[in-house]
Amino acid sequence: MNGSDLNELFFPHEDVRAIQDQLVSEISETIRQKGNLIAHAPTGLGKTAAALAPALSHALKNELSVFFLTSRHTQHLIAIDTLSKIKQRYNLKFDAVDIIGKKWMCPVPGTDTLYSKEFTEYCKKQKEDYRCEFYSNTKAKAGKIKEGAEKVLEKIKNISPSHVEKIAEVCSQAKVCPYELSMMLASSSSVVISDYNYVFNPGIMDTFFLKAKKDLEKSIIIIDEGHNLSHRLREQMTERLSNFILKRAVREAEKHSNDEVIQYLDLIRDALDQLSRNLGMGKEKLVARHEFTRKIELIGDYEQVVADLEFAGDEIREKSKKSYVGSVASFLDRWRGPDEGFARILAVKKVNSMPYVCLSYRCLDPSLITKDIFRNAYATIMMSGTLTPTSMYKDIMGFPNSTVEREYGSPFPSKNRLCLLVPETTTRYAKRSDQQFRHIAEITSRIANMVPGNSAIFFPSYSLRDQINRHLASQLKKTTFLESPGLTKQEKQDLLHEFKQYKDQGAVLLGVASGSFGEGIDLPGDLLKAVIVVGLPLQVPDLETKELIRYYDNKFQKGWEYGYVLPAITRALQNAGRCIRSETDRGAIIFLDERYAWPNYRRCFPADWDTKVTKMYEDRIREFFAE
Repeated sequence: MNGSDLNELFFPHEDVRAIQDQLVSEISETIRQKGNLIAHAPTGLGKTAAALAPALSHALKNELSVFFLTSRHTQHLIAIDTLSKIKQRYNLKFDAVDIIGKKWMCPVPGTDTLYSKEFTEYCKKQKEDYRCEFYSNTKAKAGKIKEGAEKVLEKIKNISPSHVEKIAEVCSQAKVCPYELSMMLASSSSVVISDYNYVFNPGIMDTFFLKAKKDLEKSIIIIDEGHNLSHRLREQMTERLSNFILKRAVREAEKHSNDEVIQYLDLIRDALDQLSRNLGMGKEKLVARHEFTRKIELIGDYEQVVADLEFAGDEIREKSKKSYVGSVASFLDRWRGPDEGFARILAVKKVNSMPYVCLSYRCLDPSLITKDIFRNAYATIMMSGTLTPTSMYKDIMGFPNSTVEREYGSPFPSKNRLCLLVPETTTRYAKRSDQQFRHIAEITSRIANMVPGNSAIFFPSYSLRDQINRHLASQLKKTTFLESPGLTKQEKQDLLHEFKQYKDQGAVLLGVASGSFGEGIDLPGDLLKAVIVVGLPLQVPDLETKELIRYYDNKFQKGWEYGYVLPAITRALQNAGRCIRSETDRGAIIFLDERYAWPNYRRCFPADWDTKVTKMYEDRIREFFAE
């Protein structure tokens, strides 16, 4: 692709990276053809610029809208920076808006502690009753924007594209609603940067597209970090009811002296107890829809029970923002949903020494939401550094048969990355033993000790990490940092900051594949020299996993791969990706488990990683860092 082509597509930089020009060209052609593209595009390729530039070019020429969807804060910043460079370089006039969840934009104190559904109901009621200061300063009761808010809107238009934090700051200072003004800006914006929910949550999407005056048929959808979307949507479409929630709902109803609701909740709790009566601790079972609904119908008409609890929940939210009674109503409503693509599971386990009984309506199939969006959008681009095999994502996300699949090589020099598969140990359940853990500790400590700088070791679970760490502690010659479950954002930042300080003498971060540091963090340059992925981070083979395997077996005859093995490989590749983040980085990646060398697992690795199976790992690592 020559310079004039890149300028026509508003490419924001003087030079295009190796392979990046292929991605730009493919994205442009996909949009021109009104098609769909799944792109495995490694870190460092410049995916954001490669996608936004041609998308904006097509949008401005054809009166379209671009949605750049990402869940990562850093990607919001990169997208804003890219659009700013395009606007300046080509002297363009266009609006762009950066939006996150309404709750996180709300300046009202205390709303950040609410669950999403609770906040939605609370905000709705506050607006209806015109009791929110920020909203009433923004819009008149007739819905027209007020003069003061209009001046603030002009101000944020003039500084567009701006990150959502800047927009929220300007609006909060003026005592107007950041979300409402962002929605007004969205209606004139050619580009919307947002979380997945604004397109892939039906309730949010319908409202958003209506208020922002957007049409799906005239929207180019760019999905960043697309490997995360299926899990996000499955969680979004899952509802849970537990004895803990019911207990809190009863207390809530007692506090508000609602005897009828207390009676309902007691009977629902009895129904849950009856379903779990013969289920032992740590056990699960499938539940048919009618098994639970019949028990609720003994209380009264099902529709009426739901309506009464919803009404009570709304009343409670008026006084205390959130409502567990409302959560119970929401579950009962969703429980009546379809069976296809869902699993109904009852589980009993121990939480803080107390029995925890949970009935869940779990989504197995994200394509129930995505397939219509991919079919009706003007064009869609799904991209990530770990979208292999692309055929799996095409299947499970419900892309049309005409969808283009591409796997791009890395732009980084291959000599800068050493990728070894070491078949010396395994974390397979049948082979777990103290002797095996000791052997894993010996190898990982040997590698970490010889790496000239920081290393990160990722384990399949906290339990395995802790069992192996008992042997690691005496063998590692470097300071160790242990990731803990449930870290706050600040605690995570503090731990990373301290870890970075050891880049010269070297330290070791002991993390978990699906934990806080397994993906989404950047440690470029000399901050991380090696990553060791211990074992295969498979999901616990619980009932949900078994149902997922069964479902994909019936649908694609690939249940084992799609429901179990390939998601684990994706997690492992994400862990490994923490090491090489720029073209100047050099690092070693070691996958420590005999299964990685098996042909059906090894074929899942991107071809350009040039993986080597070896037991001579010490010599290889020593030679690599001596270069």
